[in-house]
Amino acid sequence: MPDDAVARAAAEARAAAEEESAFSHPAVDPDAVAAYGDDPDQVIDFYAPRVAVSPGGGLAPLVVVLHGGAWRAPYDRRHVTPFADFLARRGFAVANVEYRRGGVSLPAQGAAAGGTAGGAGPVAGRWPETFDDVAAAMDALPALVREFLPQADPRRMVVTGHSAGGHLALWAAARHLLPADAAWRIDRPAPLRGVVALAPIADFAAADKLDVCGGACRQLLGGAEGFTARVPYADPALLLPTGIATTLVQGRTDTVVPEAVAEAYADAAAKAGEVVGLTLLEDVGHFPLIDPAADACAVVAEEIAQLAW
Repeated sequence: MPDDAVARAAAEARAAAEEESAFSHPAVDPDAVAAYGDDPDQVIDFYAPRVAVSPGGGLAPLVVVLHGGAWRAPYDRRHVTPFADFLARRGFAVANVEYRRGGVSLPAQGAAAGGTAGGAGPVAGRWPETFDDVAAAMDALPALVREFLPQADPRRMVVTGHSAGGHLALWAAARHLLPADAAWRIDRPAPLRGVVALAPIADFAAADKLDVCGGACRQLLGGAEGFTARVPYADPALLLPTGIATTLVQGRTDTVVPEAVAEAYADAAAKAGEVVGLTLLEDVGHFPLIDPAADACAVVAEEIAQLAW
């Protein structure tokens, strides 16, 4: 076997092992669940801090978690509940947000209509419902936290998200920069301590060029025509500078959302006059960032702590 084929096989085996480890943990039930809308997916799971780490035992920083899964319906918030619990055991109060994701395309639609290349299959996201939900959840959080998670201090809020959720975290922090006709636009920056985006789909041009997650960005925005018209409302790399402290955490051996996507966002931020932190982890792929058993997950918790405290 040629050397490059051996290297590819080794990389694929490592990525598979990382994914298996991340998904091997049993789901952790929340301490409370609250609805922010009428749809079954418009809910937030709340996790109280398991230890008191605030000086004098005061309120804990609030970490908002937006899960990944290419904005596709099969991947819901349950797969990041061990990560949410991990953060709660580090002394954070945690809000794990669910949102509406893509459905299933019909075989006749195919890729041109936002389906998968092979016909029927899960579609990435819904326009505009995915964005409706993230905006609504963020707007509802302060009141819901007061009722369902009184241990949390919403004035010390950090938003984190993994993969597609990393995109949504960056987008949520940039709503004040949306075009004037965007329904989700807010008048001033969101009251956040910061954003920690984990292997985020942060730059749609870079992700589209690399065909990240099988064309998920184009599917999210409704196919080729929707992509062109809607990308100014959805691409975090076009919504800069946010004025909100932002750190990207990226595995250098990530084959799902390659390092180049995070680097493209950081470059766009620099051109806009904003410094974005970019923490690159050697010999780390896509899933260790949310795997409580992985050293990379501890790095993520530390990056959140640096902004939250």
